Amino acid sequence: MSEHKLRKIIEHNNRLKEQLELPRIPMSQACESLISFTQSTKDYLLPSIWGPPPHDPFASQAGGGCGCSVM
Repeated sequence: MSEHKLRKIIEHNNRLKEQLELPRIPMSQACESLISFTQSTKDYLLPSIWGPPPHDPFASQAGGGCGCSVM
């Protein structure tokens, strides 16, 4: 039983060491990157900011029938 606990503790310690080696950036840099992304990426769900979306080829065509008949 104690060998099992020791093995689990060693595995957990190894995972923590792996996480410690992950590359990190300062929070201020991450915030600047996020702000830059949101300001430069167009979100057409906000038409008051980005304007109307470009033509959508998958939108339903006005005036054209689909040729389907339901019985």
